[in-house]
Amino acid sequence: MSHFRSEIYQRAEELVALYPRPRSAMLPLLHLAQEQDGYLSDEGIAEVAELTGTTPADVRGTASFYDMFHLEPVGKYVVGVCTNIACLLAGGEEFLEHASKKLGCPVGSTSEDGLFTLEETECLADCNIAPVVQVNHRYVRTTTPETFDAMIDELRDGKLDHDVPSHGTLIRVRRSGGLRASRQEVADQRIAAKAARDQRVESEAK
Repeated sequence: MSHFRSEIYQRAEELVALYPRPRSAMLPLLHLAQEQDGYLSDEGIAEVAELTGTTPADVRGTASFYDMFHLEPVGKYVVGVCTNIACLLAGGEEFLEHASKKLGCPVGSTSEDGLFTLEETECLADCNIAPVVQVNHRYVRTTTPETFDAMIDELRDGKLDHDVPSHGTLIRVRRSGGLRASRQEVADQRIAAKAARDQRVESEAK
């Protein structure tokens, strides 16, 4: 029985069908697993391994390379404060200390209520508005302790749920158009592409 919910599993199958080799779908499948569970659970990793024809060790090794994936439970909101050079000069370290006090948890840990995980990040590429803060990989642009506190209070009250969904959710609107094709169409195109490659190789060998 699949660990994924039916809607997530359907999306997973659609993703796998887009790639010539199932293994190539590993990263988007990891994002799906994290969207469902909020982090990469052992069950989610095993599911991705099965879908890609790999092992849980392969999947875990890949996931551990990327900062966006969490191998342990995190809060509903992952708050990242940049302390790289531009943000450092703008008070990033002091801001991070304030965030720790406001959230009630040290850097790298989760608040007791399970809502917030606080991270110190490398450059978030929004240096003109420093110190840079992200929540669940969304720029929130709260550059003062006062605006940060107000934002956290709104998150606690659920007032920003539309703008900042739970950790793991990358997109809020599913695409119904664009580059979509049936499995059979994808399979037919792969067969045609392989035949063209084989013919080209044969011609070059003559």
